[in-house]
Amino acid sequence: MTKQIRLGGVTIGGGTDIAIQSMLSLPWEDAAGNIRQARELAAAGCDIVRVAVPTKEAVALIPALKEQVHIPVVADIHFDYRLALESVAAGADKIRLNPGNIGGEDRVRAVAMACREKGVPIRIGVNSGSLEREILARHGHPTAEAIAESALYHAALLEKHDFTDIVLSLKSSGVKITIDAYRKITTLCDYPLHLGITEAGTSRMGLIKSAIGIGGLLADGIGDTIRVSLTAPPVEEIRAAKDILKAVGRGRGPVVISCPTCGRTRIDLLSLAGQVEAALEDCTLPITVAVMGCAVNGPGEAREADLGVAGGDGVGLLFRKGEVLRRVPQAEIVPVLLEEIRQMEINAAEERSE
Repeated sequence: MTKQIRLGGVTIGGGTDIAIQSMLSLPWEDAAGNIRQARELAAAGCDIVRVAVPTKEAVALIPALKEQVHIPVVADIHFDYRLALESVAAGADKIRLNPGNIGGEDRVRAVAMACREKGVPIRIGVNSGSLEREILARHGHPTAEAIAESALYHAALLEKHDFTDIVLSLKSSGVKITIDAYRKITTLCDYPLHLGITEAGTSRMGLIKSAIGIGGLLADGIGDTIRVSLTAPPVEEIRAAKDILKAVGRGRGPVVISCPTCGRTRIDLLSLAGQVEAALEDCTLPITVAVMGCAVNGPGEAREADLGVAGGDGVGLLFRKGEVLRRVPQAEIVPVLLEEIRQMEINAAEERSE
């Protein structure tokens, strides 16, 4: 079990819910655009938002975001320790930097002291493409062991100044090396882990690589917060992250399962499944909903679903846990299913209020 750290109103580690992160993609000068993008991310389900702080002037974006967005704001810092200090003073909820890249020990101490005083954690972000020369020389190339060694080296620089409010990330663009690095680090420390595949790619391939890497680690019980890095609008990262979490049983809201269709299918299953998935986007019930194409096998194959429908010639079957509840006209399949789910939401709300 990893230790817990807090940033803003979010807790990371210690078995808490997996926090979803993304990063703003607009130039820092566009304050209105960044605020608009951050709000869009928060509305989509983002728990933590990160912003690049490349200059002293860019620090001004942090309080602007804090005034308008309710989720924690992380300042992304590279090399200049003064930007970290100013970001902490400006209200950043977390700092992302590598202590070994900001200069001498006096600078590391200054950042550690400022963060400790304000209760601001630090994420150490190690990437396979930016390992220290000495570590690369020992390992020959960016191995999982080299990445883990680099992460512990940076953590030790903070630990020397009694700072342990640390989150670690150990990323590579390669899925296997990323998985191996995270598995390695779990045997060496108990810091919370930020999962991700760096430079994963576009929406299609980036999602596949992230699902394998992030999803595989989460399935092993590894990871406390995630960012799906896509060459795409940031809101797509949130949708992808939510889907990955659902796939490994750590998500929020319903999981829609559907069959791949075959010659027995007598309904437009592609359209039907899409309608159901879209209609349940804002549903919060932790249920499994099945959309099956065959009235003969549907309830059997999806017998574990909390609720489901199966199509036939002009008719649909509504079923729960494999038991058929009733037949409905094919045109009414989606409305009937959604009404049943709405009733489940009402019942759940009543139970919570008792």
